[in-house]
Amino acid sequence: MSEYHIPVLLNESIDGLNIKKGGVYVDVTFGGGGHSAEILRRLEGGRLFAFDQDEDALENKIQDSRLQLIHHNFRYLSNFIRYHNEEKIDGLLADLGVSSHEFDEGERGFSFRFDADLDMRMNRNIKFKASDILNEYSDEDLYYIFRNYGEIKNTGKLVKLIVSHREENRIETTQDFREVIDSCIPKNKENRYLAQVYQALRIEVNSELDALKEMLEQAADLLKKGGRLSVITYHSLEDRLVKNFFKSGNFEGKVEKDFYGNVQTCFKLINKKVITPSEEELKLNNRARSAKLRIVEKI
Repeated sequence: MSEYHIPVLLNESIDGLNIKKGGVYVDVTFGGGGHSAEILRRLEGGRLFAFDQDEDALENKIQDSRLQLIHHNFRYLSNFIRYHNEEKIDGLLADLGVSSHEFDEGERGFSFRFDADLDMRMNRNIKFKASDILNEYSDEDLYYIFRNYGEIKNTGKLVKLIVSHREENRIETTQDFREVIDSCIPKNKENRYLAQVYQALRIEVNSELDALKEMLEQAADLLKKGGRLSVITYHSLEDRLVKNFFKSGNFEGKVEKDFYGNVQTCFKLINKKVITPSEEELKLNNRARSAKLRIVEKI
């Protein structure tokens, strides 16, 4: 379990759920099963539904009759909870990071550290890969993706290099891609720049932001009064969505007030200040360095 993915902010995120021993809980990002195992440890009876669209994660299934592991994207949360005869849930946890396993398996194409096909599909049943985006998207669409999902400053130059190259040759591998864009990678900032570029492609391939919005709206609907959401984010785009939704009930962060000036929201913030990993955790797992935990309760 620990080799596949070290669970980030484990105690903080599970403590935040305020688990009721006989409750119904959801872990929408099963991965290596670390968070799920801790939820099960704190339950007496109850049920846990866990989602993961990556078939590799299914090999980490915990043998426990209370666990229902669902091999699907968490955007289908409501459908599966109701299919399994539950109307409401007591809490939901989401660790939105890419698993260490996906980064470390070179052939998955998630990391620029390996020469591999530019894939990046979390669910390998979908047909569209990162290489298809680079070779088939219009200039305008590529610009939008890199500017908005990667927050790349020299997006125009990046897109120009991609479009110019693909007129003669397809871009198929991580090495191909690195060679094509090499002249626009800032010196001494190579890793950061490539991480942003890869983030943009991964978000588009997996429709990550749309799926996150759909899941959060469904979770708010499914939660019982007093139920909690515990969400760990890793980059500003998803964190902004979560922060806005928790604060205002919408993704733009537009606060609406009633006649008496009270903010109209279905949540109460449990941690007004975002929770981040301790120095001790970072020494054990450097990949947790950008993690931010936000917790709310349904009112």
